[in-house]
Amino acid sequence: IVRGLAWTRVGGTTLSVEVNCMPGEGKFRVTGNLGKVMTESAEAAVSYIRSQNERFKLEPDFYKKKDIHIHIPEGATPKDGPSAGVTMATAIISALTGRKVRNDVAMTGEITIRGRVLPIGGLQEKVLAAKKVGIKTVILPKENKKDLDEIMDEIKDGMQFVLAETMEDVLQTALVKGEKDA
Repeated sequence: IVRGLAWTRVGGTTLSVEVNCMPGEGKFRVTGNLGKVMTESAEAAVSYIRSQNERFKLEPDFYKKKDIHIHIPEGATPKDGPSAGVTMATAIISALTGRKVRNDVAMTGEITIRGRVLPIGGLQEKVLAAKKVGIKTVILPKENKKDLDEIMDEIKDGMQFVLAETMEDVLQTALVKGEKDA
């Protein structure tokens, strides 16, 4: 389970992204009342992971032998938008490799199939949502630095912000240290 940050019409919120990987035939499911953009982000995350299978110590054909199920609870609330890619990729990598994700971290950012982290909107609302639930570290796209600089220091007080350009940057912060190397 990885905590993502989302923008809504009434402010920011946190989203738990759950992933289960189990022996299977390569089925891929995304559930939780997600829109097309978020479903495509999940697919991009899987493509990125497949392209990096050696780095994550995964069999080249792991995707043929594992079923991957991504679920974002609170199914009655529609969810869509281009900012959950890094969260889904991190959750999938964690599930496939057995590496745990820090529970004091939340993240936002879109992912490309090559692992680049793309900018997002609604950063202030997302940071407020993270602060409200006690998140100490927020991972966000490096291209959103100017937006971060515009947020009042009182809001950012007590929080650490990690500016990510690539999924490698995200994983360096998000994954628990001392676990199996990914």
